[in-house]
Amino acid sequence: LKFYHKVLNCEYGKNTIKFLRLHREGKKHFVKEVEVCTHLRLTSAQEYLEGNNSLVIPTDTIKNIVLVLAKKNGIPTLEQFAIDICKHFMTTFCQVAYVKTYVQEVPWQRLHENGVPHVHSFICVPDGIRFCEAEQCRNGPLVVFAGIKDLKLMKTTQSGFEGFYKNEHTTLPERHDRILCGELFCKWSYGECKDFDFDCIWNKICECILEAFAGPPDCGEYSPSYQKTVNSIQMLVLSKVQVIEVILNNTFYNVVDMKNLGLTNDKEVSKCSKYNLPGLFRNTQPKSIAAVLHRAELK
Repeated sequence: LKFYHKVLNCEYGKNTIKFLRLHREGKKHFVKEVEVCTHLRLTSAQEYLEGNNSLVIPTDTIKNIVLVLAKKNGIPTLEQFAIDICKHFMTTFCQVAYVKTYVQEVPWQRLHENGVPHVHSFICVPDGIRFCEAEQCRNGPLVVFAGIKDLKLMKTTQSGFEGFYKNEHTTLPERHDRILCGELFCKWSYGECKDFDFDCIWNKICECILEAFAGPPDCGEYSPSYQKTVNSIQMLVLSKVQVIEVILNNTFYNVVDMKNLGLTNDKEVSKCSKYNLPGLFRNTQPKSIAAVLHRAELK
């Protein structure tokens, strides 16, 4: 049996490079704990097709380069660090045809005691994980993405699900007042690498996410579905960026029937049912509600 083949993609890299970068300014310390994954595609697939390793940059070397860049350049922002990694591999190794790096941050926040910020103590606060991606093909633009994942949000009212399609298999009752809860994955594109204030944009987008999810602080805003909530988040974020992807892995809370216990349960006690667990990489994350929105400029 004879056949022809074509290599569509052949890349490799180093995953889960975990380290802490400490920066000192006198007595005051700053920390960035990150996890980095960097993948390369070479100009030739000879190591794959012929077993010729002469162009292969070992994954141990990739790891050491990431650590050296962290030492020399620091991590001013996750996005800038990812850009530094991509630029290094593109400018240093002529055999690299494509590089992609993923960086995510452990959410350390400075500890405060009686309102006073501590100079060298921190607390890990699980209010979402910041991440970014940068990728570049040789002779192509360096493109940057950023986002937040594992952000757990809840509203205890102002949410429902009614008027949905029904047939003989439908058992779900309509609800006009329910708890809306989920784990959010939000990723946006900066497009080609420019001189952005990444920290400022990231903080503003996070504010948009929370505002769109919750609504005004005194009364909230009604959500007719998880899908509409995802869209509301995207529409507000699109004022800041060109493309926005949102995934909301929903968590269900069902009110416990306590009649057999002689009690009336007015939604005070609910059982939690969660079906999805997040993954490290975007393509391993199960999706409950997912949508991608692109902003088209009016001409």
